[in-house]
Amino acid sequence: MSTKQPAPRTAVVIGAGAGGIGTAARLAKAGYQVTVVEKNNSIGGRCSLLHSSPSQSHPKTRSAAGSLRQEYRFDQGPSLLLLPNLFRETFHDLDTSLEAEGVDLLRCPENYQIFFHDGVVFKPCTDLASMKAQIEHYEGKGGFESYLGWMAESHRHYELSVEHVLHKNYDSISTVLTPFFAKMALKLHPFESIWSRACRYFKTDRLRRVFTFATMYMGMSPYDAPSTYSLLQYTEAAEGIWYPRGGFQTLLARLVDVGVRLGVNYRLSAPVKRVLTSPDGSTAVGVLLESGETILADTVVVNADLVYAYSNLFPGSLKDDEITKSAPTSSSKTITSYAKSLRKKDASCSSISFYWSLSRKVPELGVHNIFLAEEYKESFDAIFKKQTLPDDPSFYVNVPSRIDPSAAPEGCDSVIVLVPVGHLLRTKGKEDEVSNEEQDWPSVVSRARSAVLSTISARTGCEPLEKYIINEMVNTPHTWEDKFNLDKGAILGLSHNFFNVLCFRPTIRAKGIKNAYFVGASTYPGTGVPIVLAGAKITTEEILRDAGVEAPWKGKEPAVQDQGVPQERAGPLDRLKARTFTDEIVLLLLALLVLLVAAVLFGGQLGERGNFYSRL
Repeated sequence: MSTKQPAPRTAVVIGAGAGGIGTAARLAKAGYQVTVVEKNNSIGGRCSLLHSSPSQSHPKTRSAAGSLRQEYRFDQGPSLLLLPNLFRETFHDLDTSLEAEGVDLLRCPENYQIFFHDGVVFKPCTDLASMKAQIEHYEGKGGFESYLGWMAESHRHYELSVEHVLHKNYDSISTVLTPFFAKMALKLHPFESIWSRACRYFKTDRLRRVFTFATMYMGMSPYDAPSTYSLLQYTEAAEGIWYPRGGFQTLLARLVDVGVRLGVNYRLSAPVKRVLTSPDGSTAVGVLLESGETILADTVVVNADLVYAYSNLFPGSLKDDEITKSAPTSSSKTITSYAKSLRKKDASCSSISFYWSLSRKVPELGVHNIFLAEEYKESFDAIFKKQTLPDDPSFYVNVPSRIDPSAAPEGCDSVIVLVPVGHLLRTKGKEDEVSNEEQDWPSVVSRARSAVLSTISARTGCEPLEKYIINEMVNTPHTWEDKFNLDKGAILGLSHNFFNVLCFRPTIRAKGIKNAYFVGASTYPGTGVPIVLAGAKITTEEILRDAGVEAPWKGKEPAVQDQGVPQERAGPLDRLKARTFTDEIVLLLLALLVLLVAAVLFGGQLGERGNFYSRL
């Protein structure tokens, strides 16, 4: 007599961004039946691609035979790949690899070109000889040594963050109130801004700007971002900057393929109307689509923007009154209050992004180009304090066709310009929560475009680009809000100031509702594609822990061995040996002996400080 097998656990994932895709594949690996529902008609979320067909009339976009050449391709959001080991870890945990799935990571030949207002171009790279020459040109002979000190600190931030933050869940104040965490926190410098730490190592504002602008990856000002995020400088210098051939969406598409092989079902163009709950509102039981279809599941994972989800998808949210007139439950009251508090939290910046199809190449531009404002601090204040466009904006220019020729027709360039700006002042549907101040975005976009075009020509010496733009697409804060449901159009979710990280960040487990979980930029651990993929692992492991299921990758050898020669196979020359107490005593005695000899040689006594120390 056969025993009936229990039905597999089920999960529905809202959103096919990086976090949703990663979580879906991991849950499927653990035996779940997973359905992913995505509002748009493509996967990737902010990692999706935009395409522009070559001009029908422009001769440079036609082949010799007269047929149209390949189209232009643009990464809509992220365009540089950092922390490559976190990507490798995701595929490795799923018993595959980037290489096995056909992902081709291209290493950028140089990290950036940083263009200053005074004509100086600084080129951060992984070549220490080049960095030494550039740094000492501005900082003097001791400048490179200070840079190495900065890198040593950045390396500590990197190692501690990857090991102890990106692989653990700090979901309550008790998780950080430990002696170990207190000791670690002192090494991470979370109470100092990255600008203030940079001032300890670099004497010139030029170098301070070079090594702090990257906080914009987190959507933050370097004057507010915790110094911990100097880890970005370390990964750029030590691991380099990469680009997935075919664009970021290609990498996530391969992760989708892995998930599909494991049984994940993807439903595109399937926007969610609300998360369904039990009659008392305490437990998530599935989702209701805008089409009216219901999908029931044991677990609901929300990869939609967290603030949007709490404000729109849960009982007690903005849309809830349209769906049910039932009396509010304790859970819905909790969510209503929590959603309101989230909308008051500091958010990251938004952006005006231009996507230009050029009829020629622009050799003056590299893969990644940074144009820094002359009034550096004032430009950040305009973005984060006034929520507007600076008079003299800093901006980033990416030319994907410089490293991946498939991004543009032969002899042409695809150019992406990201101009950081303030986010929208109001959450859609909650205009009464803030002042009636208006933002004139058409005017702001026009001003940003003019500033970008004139600055590029002035600082690089290239011909004016405008006459070579044969097609233009633009994303504004409203675009980010409408297309991806990003609250206030904030492209990187909630801010990462001290009270928005670790246990202070919105938790993975949904507030007041069982069996509902979050993954993505605004929940723990934070924003950025590699960080979100690390978060997908943490979210999945929390789901499995609550279900009493062991994660199948537990105990698996890491994807990248960075601990030197494995000690079980180490020979005598490679075996790591810790210093003993006797070693420490010997070193102390040697130090005292050196001081004594020095005192005798210089004819002074250890107590005669003026004579002895002046000679030293």
